[in-house]
Amino acid sequence: MTPRDRVETDSGIEIAPIYRAPEPPVDLPDPGQFPYTRGVYPTMYRGRRWTMRQYAGFASAEDSNRRYRLLLERGTTGLSVAFDLPTQLGLDSDDERAFGEVGRVGVPISTLDDMRTLFAGIDLGAITTSMTINAPASLLLLMYQIVAEERGANPTRIGGTIQNDILKEYAARGTFIFPPRPSMRLVTDTFAYCSRELPAWNTISVSGYHIREAGASAAQEIAFTLANGLAYVDAAVAAGLGIDEFAPRMSFFFAAHSNLFEEAAKFRAARRLWATTIRERYAPRDPRSEMIRFHTQTGGVTLTAQQPLNNVVRVAYQALAAVLGGTQSLHTNGYDEALALPTEEAATIALRTQQILADETGVADTADPLAGSYFVERLTDELEAHARDWMEQVAAQGGAVAAIERGFVQNAIADNAYRHELLRERGEEIVVGVNRYADDAAATVPIQRIDAAAAERQIARVAAYKRAQDRAAVAAALNAVGAAARSEADLLPPMKAALLAGATLGEIADVLRGVFGEHRPLA
Repeated sequence: MTPRDRVETDSGIEIAPIYRAPEPPVDLPDPGQFPYTRGVYPTMYRGRRWTMRQYAGFASAEDSNRRYRLLLERGTTGLSVAFDLPTQLGLDSDDERAFGEVGRVGVPISTLDDMRTLFAGIDLGAITTSMTINAPASLLLLMYQIVAEERGANPTRIGGTIQNDILKEYAARGTFIFPPRPSMRLVTDTFAYCSRELPAWNTISVSGYHIREAGASAAQEIAFTLANGLAYVDAAVAAGLGIDEFAPRMSFFFAAHSNLFEEAAKFRAARRLWATTIRERYAPRDPRSEMIRFHTQTGGVTLTAQQPLNNVVRVAYQALAAVLGGTQSLHTNGYDEALALPTEEAATIALRTQQILADETGVADTADPLAGSYFVERLTDELEAHARDWMEQVAAQGGAVAAIERGFVQNAIADNAYRHELLRERGEEIVVGVNRYADDAAATVPIQRIDAAAAERQIARVAAYKRAQDRAAVAAALNAVGAAARSEADLLPPMKAALLAGATLGEIADVLRGVFGEHRPLA
């Protein structure tokens, strides 16, 4: 192998053969001090370990509940719910448009009874739950609140996160329902509702993960995520909320890919860039408004169907990057996820990966162990500069919403994805087991199978739930939701009343479709 003349990261940052101390020397503020480059808490994991979440949900509420209870028994410290595609699109399981998708990639939730079953035997006052849901996020949050309150939980202490980041759906993921403007209203209504009713709840998790999975570079992931975050801040301020009313409950969600040092530096750069931007633009009084607290998931798109056991190693290194970068919670992927949803064995190995990292490696013994590395500090600076440049390009488009509506963000991500696909095809970007060190052996790992009968049972349950409704009460409650949607009232109180009257997720979403319309992306 000959020496390479030029080495660069996926963000186009050239890597020097050697790094030396800067002149003059730089003395960084301690962890817990603005601009939080070294972490948002003074002692980081010495004071509190990151939350170990395992993203799960499949087949039915009963099956998913069993998986959650298994993970809790084996030491996970927070739940993370994956919803099926119909739920993400605001469709009930018995809707003809849901055919073939019920329970396939997550748990189907159409009714309050589904939510009750999903968390049966789990103390919602004692754990935190993250829910990956966006277009109907407010509805799923209300369902969760109702079930928690039924079990005696204090609403002021119910903890968790809804993703609720609709902008990245238009840019990268595609599970939107309504056009961008009314979708932004649902987000800000949720901010306002939670500031009154659920003050411990994280009202949004601004997601760079899906942006990265769609093909963005590390610098683009920072930039487009923070630009979306600023759009939510601007929308909330325009709706009359003070920055300190909602910003402390904003959280973020990033990917961890395999370039160990770039990924660790990415998290440090994102913290600093957000903190300085929020301080300059909004002058908050509460320092928590300037802090990025974030969840990380190891890179699903980096997993390979070829030689799937290699993914155990990939996930471990990616988890290490997230922890070295100071994440607040972490999901580690199952090694079999390029083939199917993870089996119990794969999910357990993924959890054990985090536990070994926390308890055996020493990485949690000191805050920001990479601080002062000539290489990492330079990389942090350069990633911040590249991300700032992309943010300025988004601002020149009129901000995140306008940049997405014009296709600027989507095109930038697609261009980067195409460039890296060419590099992989040429063998210049190595993927072990795929374009280097490959073999012809077929994967032999066990596969998680989805029971088709579970979908049939779910569809029958939803249909029975609707037959048992008090139709007059449901109709009145749905009419109130429609009236609120046509006004400027906070939508969450009438939606909660509709759920309590017996309305389903799809019925409420259909009322909103009737008022807001459905989004049709540009051709």
